Amino acid sequence: MKNTIILLIFFVGLTSCGSKKAEEKELNQTVVENKLILTEAQTQTIKIEIGKLENKLLSSVIKLNGKIDVPPQNLISVSMPLGGFLKSTQLLPGMRIKKGETIAVMEDQQYIDFQQEYLIAKSKLAFAENEYNRQKDLNQSKATSDKVFQQTEMDLKNQKIIMNSLSEKLKLININPLTLNELNISRSITLSSPIDGFVSKVNVNIGKYVNPTDILFELINPDDIHLNLKVFEKDLDKLSIGQKLFAFNNNQPDKKHPCEIILISQDLGEDRSADVHCHFEDYDKTLFPGMYMNAEIQIKSNNVLAIHEDAIVSFEGKDFVFILAGKNEFEMIEIQKGISDNNFTEITTENKKSLTNLSFVTKGAYSLLMQLKNKSEE
Repeated sequence: MKNTIILLIFFVGLTSCGSKKAEEKELNQTVVENKLILTEAQTQTIKIEIGKLENKLLSSVIKLNGKIDVPPQNLISVSMPLGGFLKSTQLLPGMRIKKGETIAVMEDQQYIDFQQEYLIAKSKLAFAENEYNRQKDLNQSKATSDKVFQQTEMDLKNQKIIMNSLSEKLKLININPLTLNELNISRSITLSSPIDGFVSKVNVNIGKYVNPTDILFELINPDDIHLNLKVFEKDLDKLSIGQKLFAFNNNQPDKKHPCEIILISQDLGEDRSADVHCHFEDYDKTLFPGMYMNAEIQIKSNNVLAIHEDAIVSFEGKDFVFILAGKNEFEMIEIQKGISDNNFTEITTENKKSLTNLSFVTKGAYSLLMQLKNKSEE
């Protein structure tokens, strides 16, 4: 009997001791659903800062993407209208060229034939003109019939047609008919750059025969490159011609390129997006056609209730903030957020006006979330 009483007293003592330790632990840190109580030391370690909702003038920003494009008039395809063999070229993709600079030398037997035909036609034209003048004088004195004079007149007109036709063919292959004579006939002709710019593509090699429809080179004049953005239907009504924006690429996100909207397409694609064309205010030689770009457009500024972005934490696809519920006591509540600008985020919660008098954790919210969820899993 005595032993039984001793064991009972020992058991009661252990139970009391365990309850006391549990109570002490609960005093140190307590978790009840979304509430967390910290010790003074823990609060100082986390370096918690408290703040209120503020009225802020925030701008709505649309983030877009697209690529640098070139208008058709600045993209030049160089071909040889009459065909021929490529004798030489020094062009490489990316090479800078100037207007009038020789970009290729072509040669072909037909070039010789055209020059020969033109010079023969030129000689025949001179003969036809002399014959016409002679017959004209004879016809006036009735020394020759009208029929002979008319035939001479027709021959002169036909020879002029042949002459002009051959002259235009020579111009197609960059031969000046006014400087051509029997002493400077050549089997080679030169192709010159029609623009200042750079080489985009080289589609031929030396010795290759090209047809009149073949594209030898593609040249780009970069002076009027523009940004082509894809904008979805829901955002189109927020844009207007003349609106300013900033573009940047992923390699240099801090380097902003100011642009202006110059054209908004009225045709929606299958993905319900339209093309918006923008002009770069300052041409940057590091930007090339086809380069992918990002863009940010500020739409408007509104005075809204906002909180510093560090106060908002995300968990399981939802957004939360911590409010001060008492001394070193914090409660996590769910919120809905709107636009973000200049490190502040709009609060769009339905009862947001009821939050104006509350104190929020503006620094250390993420540490509180970790404390809360870690203890909830224990």
